[in-house]
Amino acid sequence: MEGMAQDTPAAGTERHRNDTREAIMFGGVYGSVLACSMVAALSQYGHASQARRGYDALWLLVTALASALAHGYAHYIAERSPHRRWDALRVLGEEWPLVTAVLPTVAILAGAGLGWWPPNGVEYPAFTLNIALLFTLGLVTARWAHRPWRTAVLIGLVDALLGVGVVVANALIK
Repeated sequence: MEGMAQDTPAAGTERHRNDTREAIMFGGVYGSVLACSMVAALSQYGHASQARRGYDALWLLVTALASALAHGYAHYIAERSPHRRWDALRVLGEEWPLVTAVLPTVAILAGAGLGWWPPNGVEYPAFTLNIALLFTLGLVTARWAHRPWRTAVLIGLVDALLGVGVVVANALIK
């Protein structure tokens, strides 16, 4: 009986750690693909003024926040159990990886909007960054799952292909 009491917190801690890792992976991939897609959509017509890039940064941030809100709310209402008073805020707070994943792209666009670098062609570093993030997320989560390095690199490459798919789709649409 005493041994079981000691096992329960460890099992709960392990489950929480796995839930956190899953949230980071899901939110990170979702946010990185969202950032690639938004940059592709916002730069589709070649408007690349400094003011436009600042607007693009703000629009990407608002879209990420709206996506996190919608996703968190969907989780909240999908749970069929009774809710406590602050459960909605807890569920929404768990969407932080999605918003965090778009912040580097927001910084790239905002930097172009502030004149730190040329606003024209800034989508290419943004695409490259997000493809690298997707690769890293795939690699890290595969290693968390104790996959061999070769398999983890392959999983990272497959995840990166999501971003490459967005870049290719953007090139075909233009």
